[in-house]
Amino acid sequence: MSITSQEELFGMKQVSNAVAETLKQMREYAAPGMSAQELDDFGGNILNQLGAKSAPRLTYGFPGWTCISVNNEVAHGIPTKAKILNEGDLINIDVSAELNGFWADNGGSFILGRDLNKLQPLVDVSKQILKKAIAQIKGGVRIADIGKLIEMQAKQAGYKVIKNLAGHGVGRSLHEEPHDILNCYDRYNTDRFKKNSIVAIETFIATDSSYAEQQEDGWTLIGNRGGYVAQHEHTIMITNGMPIILTAANEIWG
Repeated sequence: MSITSQEELFGMKQVSNAVAETLKQMREYAAPGMSAQELDDFGGNILNQLGAKSAPRLTYGFPGWTCISVNNEVAHGIPTKAKILNEGDLINIDVSAELNGFWADNGGSFILGRDLNKLQPLVDVSKQILKKAIAQIKGGVRIADIGKLIEMQAKQAGYKVIKNLAGHGVGRSLHEEPHDILNCYDRYNTDRFKKNSIVAIETFIATDSSYAEQQEDGWTLIGNRGGYVAQHEHTIMITNGMPIILTAANEIWG
């Protein structure tokens, strides 16, 4: 969406803060031995207390309040009772919601407890690349150039990107134009970021895979060559200078 009034900006700030606060508290609440369903229910309760509705549940009938992906799961992991969180797991939580007609999206990956699989560098690179990408976004910048930056930064760090997952417009629904804010360069995409528009920017930085493949449950995405993927995401408002990071309260940058 494009912000045309202070009322709209307030609405976006309100829902963005709701998803950001939920993500932050879920990350802090997660503990070894806990089921993904227990962590998801905790997040669902926070959203409910803030008056927000789970976006994946509302839009797609997703079987959870939030998406919780563990280890080799890239995205859209189902938070089941059987999925037990263990020390050293790479966990990704993606929280999106609707509040008073406005929608926002954010996510982040982290290591639960001790870094037994030596994956902290992957998580750190994903955060750093998101920060660099957002710093380059302003009205008039080509979307493809941001994809190129993300891909090049990942390659320089010894990683790959997931090429078929993307950031997107958000605001009056969960997914809006532009739909393809990719993590890689698409020379056919001539679209540019527009001042005052709201977008969700996300990184998908991978150790081995370049594409995500849907599993038989119809939701969970796994990398085509295995390995691990770290994702970080902010909802932002584009300006003529530095974007306004609406989900800053999630503290994914520490």
